[in-house]
Formats: sequence, structure tokens, C-alpha cells
Amino acid sequence: MRPLRFVALGDSLTEGVGDPVGENWRGWAALLADGLGPDVEFTNLAVSGSQTRDVLERQLPAALALRPDLVSVVIGVNDTLRRTFDIHAVAARLDEVYAALRARDVALLTACLPDPGAMLGLPGALAGPLARRQRAVNTVVHALSERYEAVHLHASEGAWLTDRAMWSADRLHPGERGHRQLAVRFHTLLAEAGLATGAGPCPEPEFPAPTRSAGLWWLATAGTGWVARRCTDLLPQLLTLAAAEVRHKARGSSARLDLSASHAVAAALAALSGPEQRPEVA
Repeated sequence: MRPLRFVALGDSLTEGVGDPVGENWRGWAALLADGLGPDVEFTNLAVSGSQTRDVLERQLPAALALRPDLVSVVIGVNDTLRRTFDIHAVAARLDEVYAALRARDVALLTACLPDPGAMLGLPGALAGPLARRQRAVNTVVHALSERYEAVHLHASEGAWLTDRAMWSADRLHPGERGHRQLAVRFHTLLAEAGLATGAGPCPEPEFPAPTRSAGLWWLATAGTGWVARRCTDLLPQLLTLAAAEVRHKARGSSARLDLSASHAVAAALAALSGPEQRPEVA
């Protein structure tokens, strides 16, 4: 009987940013792999900065070539940080990724994610547009996870979001404790589904948390560059969106922005064909 093959797809969260071990990142997916059973082959294909397009075009083919039994797809935040954000395109790509995996009887693991604007503590006018985008992505992930019978984690809510001990200095990535929290919660869901037979990951950190000065140094050097690379093409548009946010608030018409976003999500989901209409993937 061959080992269980677990492949992780996604961005910096799944790559393990925030949970350093030696010169490398570890992260929740690696911690989870240790608790799936006695014989597991784990491959992490996640790459920092990835968007849904990268998962579809690069990571998915590599994953399928490994003939996996379980694949995690945790992605979407970087899409919201781009001026090219389009919920229709995000929904279509995720639908294609999920469908390709389920067509091969691969068990699918998904999660909805926190709003980056809130995590960074941005002012309301700047945070509002990002929150609306992340809610749109999460709604799509919820709907498609149900459609494709994925094991789905609600990581966009809960006390862990406001517990600073869970987060690294950049406030966007979990620290070791946060990564362990994700691994524990994923393991619980997989065990309930009969997909995890090993002991669950330990929730307590193995290494001491970075000192405040070390965290600030990282944020001032590598962390600042990380944020800048992902927001360069968004900032001008975000300022425009923030101005619109302020205008609608002054007019008392902020609900129109939420309604427009909800309509866009509904249209994006309605445009997708269900699994029963899809041709089999070769």
C-alpha cells in the first residue's frame, strides 16, 4: 500500500512564512502532514506572492503529476492586493482547480482567509475596499467548497485573529503559534472526515517567539519589501477606492458598495458550470 500523498498549493501562508526553522520556512501544512498518518509523502508547492492564476497554471499541473490523495488549496489574498482584481476571474480559476482535483478523486482542503486590511490595521477608508474584496473571495471559496465537497476551514473568523501571540511581526502571516493553530484546526476537520489518522499537531510552539526588536528589524527590512512588492500596482487604485468610500459614507450610501459587490459575486458564481456539466479531465 503506497503512502498517503499530500500536496499543498497556495501562497506565502502555505509556504510557511512566519514559521522559520533554520534557514527555511515550515508552516501549517508541514505541521499538518506529520499528523495525517504513519506513512505520508508531503510536497509543498506553495510560492510566496502567488495568485489564483499561478495556482491554476503552475502549481496545479505539478500537483496532478504527483498523483496526490489530498491537496490543500489556500489562496486569494494576493488577488485582492492587485489592481487587476476580478472576482469573476478568481471564481472561474478556483472552480477549474477544484474540478480538476475532484475529477481525480483527490480529497480537497480549503479555507477562507482574514481580511488583510483589518490585519494591517489600515484606516477605514482604505480597509473597506480590501475587506469587501476578501469577503467576495471568501464567499466564492465557501460556495465552491460546498459544491466540490471540500473539507473547509473558516479561518477568517475566531478569537485567534485578535490574539497577537498568533501573528508574526508583519501582522499578515501567522507566527509559529498561529501556524500550529491552523494545523490543529485542519487536523480536527480531517480526522472527523476520516482523512487523518495520526496524532494531532501540538498547539504549543517548539521555538521561542522572536523578540520585539527582532520582529521590528524583520518588518523594517524584508517585511517592508514583501508588502511593497505586493501593493505597488494596487496603491493608486486603492486611493481611488478609498476616495469613493469616503464619498459614499458622506452621502449615506455605503450600502450600495456592499450591494454591488454582492451582485458581482452572485454573477460570478452563476456563470460557472456545475460539476455535472464539466467534461472529464484527461
